[in-house]
Amino acid sequence: MANSSPITPAGLKKLRAELRRIIEIERPKNVAEIEEARSHGDLKENAEYHAAKEMQGKLDGRMKYLRYKINKSQVIDPISVKADTIIFGATVTLEDLDNEVQVIYKLVGEDESNADEGKISITAPIARAMLGKREGDEVIVKLPKGDREYEVIKIEYKAID
Repeated sequence: MANSSPITPAGLKKLRAELRRIIEIERPKNVAEIEEARSHGDLKENAEYHAAKEMQGKLDGRMKYLRYKINKSQVIDPISVKADTIIFGATVTLEDLDNEVQVIYKLVGEDESNADEGKISITAPIARAMLGKREGDEVIVKLPKGDREYEVIKIEYKAID
């Protein structure tokens, strides 16, 4: 698939659920708000109407974006990946060589990243630095405050929620 974006099955499911919620709930509610505001008369100075129309534009833009992302996504299930190097879908345990603290990162698609859950975009600097590395390899991440060095402790390919 040309110009496709990798995404996990869970990530695609979330995008589809958001699109469905907008289409089935938020957009109809917005249409009703526009009709209600329109019934109040003069639209030039009707703040409710203008706010509802602005929201309509935002919802339409988000639906367009979600449809685009869903259509250009290439679903990759980490469970099916057989690799001994770090690629998309890997769950990677790293050890910071400065303080010996271990961190776990899951390499996911751009729309799936969530730092609180340890999910980082495959395009993030630390993810790019990890790509192709094996267990025991050193990863150097270039940051504005200076380089950070990690060691790859473990690479796993398992389901990502």
